[in-house]
Amino acid sequence: MRIRPCPSRWPWRPRSWTAPSRTCSCRASPGADVAPCALFARSQGHGPPVLLLHGLFGAAHHWHDIARRLAPRGEIVTADLRNHGRSPHMPHMDYAAMADDVLALLDARGIERASIVGHSMGGKVAMAMALRAPDRVSRLAVVDIAPVAYPDRYGELIRAAQALDLRTLRSRAQADARLAAHIAQPALRAMLLQNLRPDPQGVWCWRIGWAGILASLQALCGFPNDLAGAHGGMPALFVKGGVSDHVDGAGEQAILAHFPQAQIVSLAGAGHWVQAEQPDALARLLAGFLFEAAALA
Repeated sequence: MRIRPCPSRWPWRPRSWTAPSRTCSCRASPGADVAPCALFARSQGHGPPVLLLHGLFGAAHHWHDIARRLAPRGEIVTADLRNHGRSPHMPHMDYAAMADDVLALLDARGIERASIVGHSMGGKVAMAMALRAPDRVSRLAVVDIAPVAYPDRYGELIRAAQALDLRTLRSRAQADARLAAHIAQPALRAMLLQNLRPDPQGVWCWRIGWAGILASLQALCGFPNDLAGAHGGMPALFVKGGVSDHVDGAGEQAILAHFPQAQIVSLAGAGHWVQAEQPDALARLLAGFLFEAAALA
């Protein structure tokens, strides 16, 4: 069954925002030489620019609480990555393409250099950007991910979401009940279902590009081979969840191989969703690293 994406609808325009292009072209295959796509983004605050990037199946609003806490210290930009949120749905996505998207976003906003913070997939985008364009990244903060390949944990989940019959769907609760047979974790289902919205006619539709994500899953689980020997000399902070399995000993070695100045911190009691499970501790860590440490440098 073909699931059509939600039409782009922006019920409000934040004070500072970038609307996605509806005609942008993206990579048809890894390494294709085409223009990046324009990402939906919003910003708050004034001062040193900081860009926050969400993880797979997420959206910019997942950083809302952290962004609010950081805004008194800088210009905090949150963006929807391609195939997520209000940004365009594309047939392909890899870390080179997504890093290009983010660089284009900075260009569009007149930001020469910024601190980049990314969680999970967004952390890999941030790392790829830092290694490909180190002159554009003043500081790098990565949350619970390493520059290594991970096993595919999401293919079955995506196919279950694609198979959901939206024509007979009456509520998000009904969708949750149908997905429960395939996705056992209630928190994960709740996050996925944030991407399910009714259109103006009341028909439920996905605001996430499942087809493009599924077609690119191998690239998203991995890390670019052409960056194997690349090094980033900027200050770097890596925060891992104390009860998460995403950054193990091999992951820490890979982090330090790419980012020799990296500081690796574990937050006790946090799983993979650090910004949701330990927002106070994470906000304090990020504020200290992004603003206080930067002032002393």
